[in-house]
Amino acid sequence: MTGATETGGVAGTQDKDYNLIRYVEACLSNALRLETYIEDAERAQDAEVADLFRKAQADSRKGAELGKELLSRRLAG
Repeated sequence: MTGATETGGVAGTQDKDYNLIRYVEACLSNALRLETYIEDAERAQDAEVADLFRKAQADSRKGAELGKELLSRRLAG
């Protein structure tokens, strides 16, 4: 999906707030997906890969939290 669909044009919400919501959703989705990757690496007893995915997951969670805080402030103001 690209173009107007990705930027909210179809939904009529083509703006930075929509993009921020999408960013938070992408971060949370990535954190969830990485949980599966971590479990797969652990099952394969590959600690190095599992650690990489844990770090990536932490970054995704941090991005989601920062995005949620910013979105909350903007919607409240």
